[in-house]
Amino acid sequence: MLSIYKVCYKNLLRKKVRSSLTIIGVGLSAWVLASLMGFNKGYEASLNRDIDNMGFQIVVTAKGCPYEAATLMLKGGTSLRYMKEDIVNQIATNAEVDKMTPMLMQAIFDPNKGEEGGMSAYLGVDPASFPQMKTYLEFKQGGWFKDAAAYEAVLGYEAAELEQREVGDVLLIPEKNVELKVVGILKRTGTQDDGTIFIPFKAVQQIFAKPGELTGLGIKVKKDANIAQLEEKLYKLPDVQVVSLAQVKQTIMNLVSTAKVMVLSIAVIAVIIAMVGVINTILMSVFERYQEIGILKSIGAMPEDIFKLIWIETFILCLLGGLLGTLMSFGLAQITEVLIRQLLPYAPTGSLILLDVKLIAMTLLAVLVIGLVSGIYPAWKAARVRPLESIRNEMG
Repeated sequence: MLSIYKVCYKNLLRKKVRSSLTIIGVGLSAWVLASLMGFNKGYEASLNRDIDNMGFQIVVTAKGCPYEAATLMLKGGTSLRYMKEDIVNQIATNAEVDKMTPMLMQAIFDPNKGEEGGMSAYLGVDPASFPQMKTYLEFKQGGWFKDAAAYEAVLGYEAAELEQREVGDVLLIPEKNVELKVVGILKRTGTQDDGTIFIPFKAVQQIFAKPGELTGLGIKVKKDANIAQLEEKLYKLPDVQVVSLAQVKQTIMNLVSTAKVMVLSIAVIAVIIAMVGVINTILMSVFERYQEIGILKSIGAMPEDIFKLIWIETFILCLLGGLLGTLMSFGLAQITEVLIRQLLPYAPTGSLILLDVKLIAMTLLAVLVIGLVSGIYPAWKAARVRPLESIRNEMG
């Protein structure tokens, strides 16, 4: 068996450029396949991690656009609709509710932000309930404010870097001429919390003249409770909108479905092109060695021996191409992730492409199977060569 592999290897070396281009084509298709499967796995894992880090399973907001609610949950966006604070007491009566935390988000223009100014967002939170639901948050300096009405602020890691503030410094809210004392700076989390400025929600109500109003209410459901049953109860409340994490996830998946279909189409096209290249390379090799194959058969080689010879050449091309593609998928993972982020309307934090041994093995197996199927026709063509005809054609 070793000798036949040597023969196949030497045959491929006869046309080094052609064989190399074929290997590169197969490698590109393997790279696209591995990156696509890694993206599917990485995106889902990152999205689930972002949702888990939110600390609650349901958000209640004022009735309006569901995309605004999703933005409030996942990106820290602002909502212009408000609901009354007494909604907290109404929802607390439900047996499925474990914990709740009220939120009031406000945004104003800051002329000192960037070269031309920008919007600064402030999230009012309850110091008693919010930290309990965001247990993953850790402090670089200081800690949470203790009073729900204190004029104090906790800055996310990136917000502190942008504002150039440390614990003990004063933070001015533009237009309101209100000063806040910085009491805490969070460590980097890789989530939307890094860019958030947290303020006691009672203070936000007072500063922005929104007494008794909220923009959102985060709800953590009891471990064994029926979330769907709770949602049905909440839907009956007037002038509020219920957004569950399952809804948010489905909304985002719908938004990116077009991009995923496009990437899948690119992968299919790449594989087809690569396999056509393999067929072309092997067929050309068969035609160029027509006489050689005839001589081999005239000295006793059986059709199945010729078939095996050509098929092994196809296997070598696909194997080398598959290995090249998997190496490319690892080496270019970060570049691929940057390109994918440009295509997506929403990309969760963390790595979007997760590659592991199982995924790489599946990619190699897929490339080899498709490649070997592509090599059936050239190998069959070579096995049917008639010795006398091949010699006559060469002499003629």
